[in-house]
Amino acid sequence: MQYLSQFKQFITVILQLSKWFMIACIVGVLSGYGSAALLESLEWATDWREAHLWIIALLPLGGFLSGWLYHRYGKSVEGGNNLLLEEIHNSKKIIPLRMAPMVLFGTTLTHLFGGSAGREGTALQMAASLADQLTKIFNFPPRDRQILLMAGLSGGFASVFGTPLAGTIFGLEVLVIGTIKHKALFPCLVAAVIGDRVTLALGLHHTSYRHAQLIPTITPMALISAIVAGTTFGLVAMLFAKLTHKISHQFQSQISYAPLHPAICGLMIALLVWAIGSTKYIGLGIPTIVEAFNGYLPPWDFASKIGLTALTLGAGFKGGEVTPLFFIGATLGNALSLILPLPTPLLAGMGFVAVFAGAANTPIAATLMGIELFGIESGVFVAIACVMSYLASGHAGIYSAQHIGSGKYHFMSKEEEL
Repeated sequence: MQYLSQFKQFITVILQLSKWFMIACIVGVLSGYGSAALLESLEWATDWREAHLWIIALLPLGGFLSGWLYHRYGKSVEGGNNLLLEEIHNSKKIIPLRMAPMVLFGTTLTHLFGGSAGREGTALQMAASLADQLTKIFNFPPRDRQILLMAGLSGGFASVFGTPLAGTIFGLEVLVIGTIKHKALFPCLVAAVIGDRVTLALGLHHTSYRHAQLIPTITPMALISAIVAGTTFGLVAMLFAKLTHKISHQFQSQISYAPLHPAICGLMIALLVWAIGSTKYIGLGIPTIVEAFNGYLPPWDFASKIGLTALTLGAGFKGGEVTPLFFIGATLGNALSLILPLPTPLLAGMGFVAVFAGAANTPIAATLMGIELFGIESGVFVAIACVMSYLASGHAGIYSAQHIGSGKYHFMSKEEEL
């Protein structure tokens, strides 16, 4: 009788894994195609803007158009990534399919006209909204729908950055601070791997970053330097998150008509770009990120990116936060290499992922991303930086819908923490 019961359990496990393998493959394919469309759109928008810089003067118009479209047709999806997290926490209704084309169009407008934003948020929203349409077909119960959406987050993240391991853990780790939802591990892994492979199969290539040629031995001084760097990255991540939320609150409280928020912000950014005389702080900023690994940059680059990105996203322009966080972290690491005895490429790589770890409260996903992008040799330094950044950033984060599962500090109550 015992053997019969075990056999039935085995069959149940095989059937469930087969079911979720097929579902996760579909989610991965949708994620891969969505990210490919996004990457192609942003490459076109960036190239066109850099070849026709006069279009930055029209950023207020682009901001108003984006804001008006969401005000008129997108109120049900304007919550963005926070809407996705809220639906995973508390299943209410299927995410409207219109989220995918609207956020793609809105993000392309942001980059075409010269806003400072990223792409991760767009990839997550596209992947999750496309995946959630499967709920209409299969009539998933809330528990299964939660796993479906988590797989969408993993597929979107992995396919847009080319980091399937980090994407897998991101979908599990981002929901609740201090807790990882292992029940969705298998679907998230499959969706992440398939999403990444689909994007690559479509001919899209991800940016390659320089690896540190010489990784220092873990000496007391190297360890202290990594801890200091990680703490600095976390404080900057907290600053970015709080500044973005503060700007958003100010626009909402001072100006009632939402489309005017990005329009006014667009005017401010256009004037700032004109005053600076450079476009290095708008858009994704990939050339500057790459340069941070190869030579010294002005030490204020990270601060300039913080200001322009917080203003862009806080005012309601569409786009992601993560690539700007990469820019902020890499350039901050570059600046810290002037005072800390660690190689510039290593510090740039540590900052690249650690500022993201602190701002998104996802230290494990960020550590895996660092290993995938910069090699296992940097793994210990990357992990130290990500953990210290996570601890130093407190509970401030770019995703206001994140729940707190357990406090970051075992010796303090959640109410007492930063």
